[in-house]
Amino acid sequence: MLNTTLHGTATDRPPLIIAHGLFGSGRNWGAIARRLSDRRQVIAVDMRNHGDSPWSDRHDYPAMAGDLAEVIAAHGGQADVLGHSMGGKAAMMLALTHPDAVNRLVVADVAPVAYDHDQRRNVDAMRGLDLTGLTSRSEADRRLAAVIGDPTLRSFFLQSLDLRADPPRWRLNLDVLAAEMDRIVGWPEPEAGYPPFPRPALFLSGALSNYVRPEYRAQIKALFPAARQAKIPGTGHWLHAENPRAFEAAVAAFLEPVSG
Repeated sequence: MLNTTLHGTATDRPPLIIAHGLFGSGRNWGAIARRLSDRRQVIAVDMRNHGDSPWSDRHDYPAMAGDLAEVIAAHGGQADVLGHSMGGKAAMMLALTHPDAVNRLVVADVAPVAYDHDQRRNVDAMRGLDLTGLTSRSEADRRLAAVIGDPTLRSFFLQSLDLRADPPRWRLNLDVLAAEMDRIVGWPEPEAGYPPFPRPALFLSGALSNYVRPEYRAQIKALFPAARQAKIPGTGHWLHAENPRAFEAAVAAFLEPVSG
């Protein structure tokens, strides 16, 4: 089963499962998870081939949806689910293939479509990093700067570098992520017979991001007819990191049970 980090204690409300994006881990969501755990238990997972979860040669959305369903089954059988980017696609596939497991769905800055961007360049940069004699993250950052100019991106990637291991290693199955990249940036159309997800869904995007374009609304509504869409001003694809308070407020308001 996926590695999980529990925040808060179980209540009479469904737990909230958080599924991170590509190259991330559950620990990236620690601060948000802790703040959202004031009224429910929050479970941040490491997706397969990430963090401390098992590695697999398979990295597609039906498999990732199955992983999330297994976690939910171990925590009561139904949960609210929040997913960002790759995790958002896994959460959507979960809702379509295991609808009884999902109470409410939050999809952060991604749509049920195939994208044309390719993250293999970043995989190659991480695979090419010389780990010999590395003892500090600052030295790793200096070495990685030769191929990745964006310091924010380097900092994010280096959160998955385990410097305590001997020798240091990535907590990412980079070879499989590269091999499965077409599936990661793609979107598998659900098999015939999968009905649309009937329960509430929130598609929350960054106002400066181009991941959820107007032309994708029809596809969203076809698969998630009860979906609402909202944007967080002044944020891009990493909306939860760029404006965490606004992000948390939107998620908390959506998840609040309707009285009466």
